[in-house]
Formats: sequence, C-alpha cells, structure tokens
Amino acid sequence: MSLAGNSIFNRTGLLFGEKGLGKLASAKVIIFGVGGVGSWCAEGLIRSGICNLTIVDSDKVCVTNINRQLMATTKTIGLPKVDALKERLLEINPEAEITAIPEIYSEETADKFNLSEYDYIIDAIDSLSNKMLLMLRACETEATFFSSMGAALKVDPTKIRVAEFWDVRGCPLGAALRKKFKRAKLSPARKFLCVYDDEVLPNVGQAEDDGSCTFDKVVANGTTASVTAIFGFTLSGLVVKDIYSKII
Repeated sequence: MSLAGNSIFNRTGLLFGEKGLGKLASAKVIIFGVGGVGSWCAEGLIRSGICNLTIVDSDKVCVTNINRQLMATTKTIGLPKVDALKERLLEINPEAEITAIPEIYSEETADKFNLSEYDYIIDAIDSLSNKMLLMLRACETEATFFSSMGAALKVDPTKIRVAEFWDVRGCPLGAALRKKFKRAKLSPARKFLCVYDDEVLPNVGQAEDDGSCTFDKVVANGTTASVTAIFGFTLSGLVVKDIYSKII
C-alpha cells in the first residue's frame, strides 16, 4: 500500500518523505493486549501510517475499561475489544489492513502465531506468565520487540521512561519478571526496550466488581488514561522512531 498522495498522512509525509511513508505502510506489526496501553499504541501506529496491524486480545469491553481504554465507551460494552478497536482504527484509515484476533497469548495458543512474519512485536500483556512467554518467543525472531511494564498506580506522566529490560528499576512488574526468569534459569535471547515508570502509589479506594469483565486478575489496581495512553503512545513512537532511523 502506498501512502503517497494520501492527504491523511500529508503531515507525516513532510517529515518522512515518500520513501518513509512506504516503509511505514509496508511494516507488519502485531500487538498483544489492547487494553489501557495496547489500544493507544494501536491508535498511534495507525495515525502514523502503519497499515498492516494485527491486534490480539481475548477480552470484551466492560464498564471499568472506560476510564482508560481507547475503544471503551458506553456503546461498546460487551463487544470483543479487538472488534471495537478495529472499527475505530478503520475510521481513521479505511485502507489499513487490520487483523483482529480474539485470543489470549498463552502456552496453549502460542504456536498459532507465526511471530517471524512480523517486523515489530509489541507486548502489552497483563499476565506475568504469558508476558514472559512472549518475551522469550519474540526474542527468538528477527522482529524488533518492545514491551510495556506496569502502567497502574501512577499519576505523574513525567516519570515515564524507556530502558532495556534488565535495566528497568522501580517497577514491580519488571522486578517480578526478572525474578521469574532467574528462577526458571531462562533469559530472552537478546536485549529489548521497555516502557516503564518507577512511581508506585497505593490504592486508597475500593473497586466494585460488577462481574462484567472476562479477564482473570489477582487484584485490580487504580489507573488513569493519561498514564496508560502515554505508555501506549511511547510504544508506538518507538516503532515509528525505528522506521525513521532506517530511512535517514
């Protein structure tokens, strides 16, 4: 797909040129998890000119998603997240090729995904074990891999930063993953960048469980759209930055 002459991407073209727009349009990207972080990452990618995007998530939209997830509104409650997000993204660029997979990435499903066919793999998974599995599998491919650490219990956007996985500090999720890798005597085959934030605030309220969410979490933590969106946009920015670095 060529974006040259497409007015949607006129401003991007001023920065990237025709060659750069072509690189954006031809890049194949997959996002695992399209909740508070992944949904905004998908938006950032599509608005930047990515035209081949696969989104993977097994959950349905529930009312508690509305405070932070792009496609979650009072009208989309009950819909599969990937379907609601795909509809939103196609409104931005109707010519984009978006594959929506209502599936969870796990030991049971991992072999269904041919990760080697993608140029970029993005991890926005909540589950510790599934996240660890994706890190291992993604790093066995030649694809560029980016991962999101925990975005909950944070309000200060200035604390969000990027570091190599083993250099992430102050993030409980990052620490738990490193501990899990060491206990299993495993390690990703190569280095990769993570978006993280070392702010960890307490939950001071009590969440009400309305029974409408399908995912299984040990605890629900407080979140804000401003932080989760910046996490997501930073992930998309890392992809765009990498593509830009290859055309200059």
